[in-house]
Amino acid sequence: MAGSLTHHSSPNPGYSTNNAVPVPVITQTESRDKWSKKMDFLLSVIGFAVDLGNVWRFPYICYQNGGGAFLIPYILMAIFGGVPLFYMELALGQFHRTGAISIWKHICPIFKGIGYAICIIALYVSFYYNTIIAWALFYFYSSFSSILPWTNCDNVWNTPDCTNYFGMDNITWTNASRSPAEEFYTRNVLEIHKSSGLRDVGGVRWQLMLCLFLIFTIVYFSLWKGVKTSGKVVWVTATLPYIVLFILLIRGATLPGAWRGVVFYLKPQWGKLLETSVWVDAAAQIFFSLGPGFGVLLALSSYNSFTNNCYRDAIVTSLVNCLTSFVSGFVIFTVLGYMAEMRQVEVEDVARDKGPSLLFITYPEAIANMMGSTFFAIIFFVMMITLGLDSTFGGLEAIITAVLDEYPDQFYHRRELFVLCLVVVCFLGSLSTLTNGGAYVVKLLEEFGVGSSIIAVGFLEAIAVSWFYGIHRFSNDVQAMLGKAPGLFWKVCWVAISPAFLAVRDTLNTQRFSPVADKDMRESSLQDQKTVCLWLNLNMI
Repeated sequence: MAGSLTHHSSPNPGYSTNNAVPVPVITQTESRDKWSKKMDFLLSVIGFAVDLGNVWRFPYICYQNGGGAFLIPYILMAIFGGVPLFYMELALGQFHRTGAISIWKHICPIFKGIGYAICIIALYVSFYYNTIIAWALFYFYSSFSSILPWTNCDNVWNTPDCTNYFGMDNITWTNASRSPAEEFYTRNVLEIHKSSGLRDVGGVRWQLMLCLFLIFTIVYFSLWKGVKTSGKVVWVTATLPYIVLFILLIRGATLPGAWRGVVFYLKPQWGKLLETSVWVDAAAQIFFSLGPGFGVLLALSSYNSFTNNCYRDAIVTSLVNCLTSFVSGFVIFTVLGYMAEMRQVEVEDVARDKGPSLLFITYPEAIANMMGSTFFAIIFFVMMITLGLDSTFGGLEAIITAVLDEYPDQFYHRRELFVLCLVVVCFLGSLSTLTNGGAYVVKLLEEFGVGSSIIAVGFLEAIAVSWFYGIHRFSNDVQAMLGKAPGLFWKVCWVAISPAFLAVRDTLNTQRFSPVADKDMRESSLQDQKTVCLWLNLNMI
């Protein structure tokens, strides 16, 4: 059988003589793809983990939950929850060398439904996440102009509430005021004013559909040949964002008022540490940032050599991810300090918007009023596109690897056709998010299709591995690969702390969520355009 797995009962040479019971070692057949270089794998994992949420969500969550004080729960949640789960998935995928569905044949067959759930959740993500990349591509195209289109109120989409305060004196900013950047986003990119909500989403925006078609075309030709092609693409998509972040950080630090944003970002509020919500947000941020439970780490690590040091990979990639989030905060808040200086308001009044409002309204507005605005707008949206593409590569690769490993006879030698069909399904599933009310659909999919369900999947996966497969057996698997068993810290985290981390987080978050309140928010948002803009914020949890 093509792509099948072969078991060998002989113990691995790395075992000590104290191990009386040999552990089966699953060897990779020649027909299964392998990473061309170790760096291809590392860049793929980093590219998946570092996404748009690192740029928009972490800075907002950090200042909202105590500034510098938030780093304490964030680091603790990373050490005892996020990194152990990250390490677990890398080790599982590397040892069993199969995707999210077939792996349960070797762990505990009764939990095989977890694999199918992971694939369904990955489909939901592909339905809305690529639409956000399409919005960024729309902005990228619009940036090729000497005067950026969101810098003035003289366009056909502007309303009498449009207020341009940059470079002008005696401008009064009221609650009814709308910046040119805000109206460009809501009335030209989304055209959400033509929709009354989920009951009437309107027609498909053909401009966004073309953008999405181009995005999926890039995705297809990056994935169709397997990790040998995607591993080369990530050399661009995973490294370019860091070059752009460095450029934007230097530029932001030289802006008037930048120091105000940095102080606001990191000023410790120690009293916040006593609030449960702060710890819940820290858990959510680290879990969704590192990405265990999505099946991507299983898929990517399954193409590693058997003796690859997955422990070192987990530590390195986790550190890169967390540091990227932290540095992104400086990139964002230096600009927010500049915005506050220009508006002559407090940083808090500028920084209250999050999600896409931060990336598609506030930051572009600041860029538009810098010297060399066209250049900075182009590189900023190139960064957003590449950040999004990396995560899309990982999410779809999780589905591809899972299905091809589960049904090798039907699909293994037809990978190109299968990937094409998958991309077409994802494109068609995304059409509802390209309508005038598409942002409502994006919010619906993100909040109810992914949020709590992926937490449940991660919890069940941790329980299945630690309690049903057995922590001793799993530790022996790691020892077979690395020549050294995991320490007591990792075992305790896998057995107790990490599952509790997921269970408590989901329970507390459910208590904070109220369907009635959410319904009221949706209804009121239809009456007030400003509330609509705030409601559109995608929390990415």
